[in-house]
Amino acid sequence: MDGLMSTLRLTDTGARTNEDIFTGPSQWMPTGRVFGGQVLAQSLIAATNTVEPDRHLHSMHGYFLRPGDVAHPITFSVDRIHDGRSFSTRRTQAFQHGVPILSLIASFQTDDEGLEHQADLPGDLPDPESLPSTAEVIGHIEHDVAKYWSSERAFDVRHVPSPIYLRVDGEHVPRQAVWMKAIGRLPDDQKLHRAALAYASDYSILEPVLRAHGLPWATPGLKVASLDHAMWWHRDARVDDWLLYTQESPSASGGRGLSLGRIYTREGLLVASVAQEGMVRAPRG
Repeated sequence: MDGLMSTLRLTDTGARTNEDIFTGPSQWMPTGRVFGGQVLAQSLIAATNTVEPDRHLHSMHGYFLRPGDVAHPITFSVDRIHDGRSFSTRRTQAFQHGVPILSLIASFQTDDEGLEHQADLPGDLPDPESLPSTAEVIGHIEHDVAKYWSSERAFDVRHVPSPIYLRVDGEHVPRQAVWMKAIGRLPDDQKLHRAALAYASDYSILEPVLRAHGLPWATPGLKVASLDHAMWWHRDARVDDWLLYTQESPSASGGRGLSLGRIYTREGLLVASVAQEGMVRAPRG
């Protein structure tokens, strides 16, 4: 969590001609590529830094354009597209080596009252304490990715019904759920909690596509990359409490897979919805 928090402390360069410019570090990753959730969270923090503090992030739509390089910092350019009476809109582009690696638009809103309803929390799911942590599942494996996932990630992630790191147990269906919680406490700042939730939302969202076809992450020749990411924040939540992330894939075709997700508090409050399409190329044979 210290590593994640350090990446979210962006430096304001002071540029104000047409855009606000920030810079931020990259977290080390064993693949050498920037984790998509990291650049999402940083881009949202950059946008949040340009709106009034009484306006809260409620939606974002972004495209991953190029892989990022963990050996270099990232520059974030924020365009103040619109400020209305209740809503503000920002466009953030993340750059490395002079070219964009991510482009997103985010919307912010002042607190308001209105109609209230939500989809119910699925029933009959095991408690997170009854499930093995990632460290317990793959921490013994002498591989850089296994070591990183089991001991260096900012979130504890526990799968329902079981993880698909090494194999896909049980029925091959396009749905699953994960319990997730930040390892360590965060400050009482919803700006940070919402950005951190965007970070964690990228961990496992495409796994229902793989689970449906019996493909674990360890499949030789498997290539998976996020293409775009959309997210809506409905209510406040803390990422340092257990959250249930339900996920399903309604379609896969043309080397791409679509996944949809809902994030609930342990008490059943729906706090966010997610959609992501990714490139999924399975080995032939």
